[in-house]
Amino acid sequence: MQAFNFSTTAHLICASGAAAQLAEDCAARGARNVLLVTDAGILRHNLLDAVLPGFAAAGINLHVYSDVQADPAEELVLAATEQARAIDAELIVGFGGGSSMDTAKLVAYLAHPQQRQSLSDIYGVNQASGARLPLIQVPTTAGTGSEVTPISIVTTATGKSGVVSPQLLPDLAILDAQLTVGLPGPVTAATGIDAMVHAIEAYTSKLRKNPISDLLAREALRLLSANLERAVREPHNLEARQAMLLGACLAGQAFANAPVAAVHALAYPLGIQFHLPHGLSNALVLNHVLAFNRSHAQALYAELAPCVLGERLTSDDAASQFIEELQRIHTAVELPLRLRDAGVTRESLPELARNAMQQQRLLVNNPREVLEEDALAIYTAAY
Repeated sequence: MQAFNFSTTAHLICASGAAAQLAEDCAARGARNVLLVTDAGILRHNLLDAVLPGFAAAGINLHVYSDVQADPAEELVLAATEQARAIDAELIVGFGGGSSMDTAKLVAYLAHPQQRQSLSDIYGVNQASGARLPLIQVPTTAGTGSEVTPISIVTTATGKSGVVSPQLLPDLAILDAQLTVGLPGPVTAATGIDAMVHAIEAYTSKLRKNPISDLLAREALRLLSANLERAVREPHNLEARQAMLLGACLAGQAFANAPVAAVHALAYPLGIQFHLPHGLSNALVLNHVLAFNRSHAQALYAELAPCVLGERLTSDDAASQFIEELQRIHTAVELPLRLRDAGVTRESLPELARNAMQQQRLLVNNPREVLEEDALAIYTAAY
C-alpha cells in the first residue's frame, strides 16, 4: 500500500436544527467576541434568525461581516480581517457558501494577534505556518465541502490563487439542513453537482488517491446521486437536504486529501471570465472531461458506477453507464447543458484553454495528461 496522510476537521455535527446551538459552541471555546463572516443573501433570507438570540443569551458580542461576494477578492479578505482585529475577535464563524467559509478561514489565520504573515505570504501549499483563531464553519449550501478542507481560494489581479495548509482546517463544522431549505433549484443543482465532481475527482486523483478518500468518495457519490433530484424537486425535504449536506461534506473530506483535477482546472477560467457559478462551470465540462479521461480511468469509473446506478447497473460497460447517468442527472436538474447556453462565446475558447493551463496545481492530479490543445478540444466539445 502506498503511504498517505489524511487530515480533516476535528469535530463534525450533522443534525437538522444544530445551528441554533452555535452560540453555545462558541462559548464552549471561551469566546466572548465573535466575528461571523457571511454574505448579504444570508441576511436577506433571514438565515441568522435562529442563531442570533443564542449569542445575546450567552453574553457573547457577535459582530457580522456580511460583505462577502462570490469568488472573494483579496481586498475583501483583508477588509474582513481588519474588522476581526478591530473587535479583538477571539473566534471566527464562516456562515454561508464556499466563498464565506473560504474567507473565514483566512480571516481566522490572518487576524490572530501573533500573526506576522500577510495574505500574499501564504499563497501556495503549506506556506501558512503560524497560529490561527478558533474557527467554526456552518455551510448553507451542499456543494463546496469547504467546512472540512484546508483550502481557500482567492481572486487576485491575475486570476485565482489558493492557500492550502492544515492551519485552515476548522475546529468544528455544523451541517444543518434547515439552513438549506430556501436554496433555489438551480443553486441546489449546481452545488450538488460540484460535490459530485469532488467525489469523482478524488477517487481518480493521480497522485494522492488513498483508501480513506476512496471510501468517503463512494459514499458521498451514493448520497448525492440518490438525493439531488429530490432536493431540487422538493426544496423543503429535510431528509434529502441533510443527505446532500453529508454527501458534500464527505466529498470535501475526500478531495481535501486526494485533490481534484481537470474538471476544476477547466471550470475556474469559466468562472473568472464569464462569472459563472462554480458548480455550473463544473457541470458544463464534467462529462467531456470524463470522456477525455476514460482511456486512463475506465476501471475507476466502472467502480464508481454502482454508487450512482445501484440495481440499474447492468453487466455491460459500466464506465459508459456511469458517464451516461451523470449526463442524465445534469439534464434532470435543468441546468444549462452547453457552454453556449450559459453565455460562453465560441471565440473565447482558445483563451479559456490557455488560462486552464495555469491551473497546474490541479492538472497534475488528473489521470491523463492535459495539454492546451486537449483543453481546447474539451471546451469545443462542451460548447
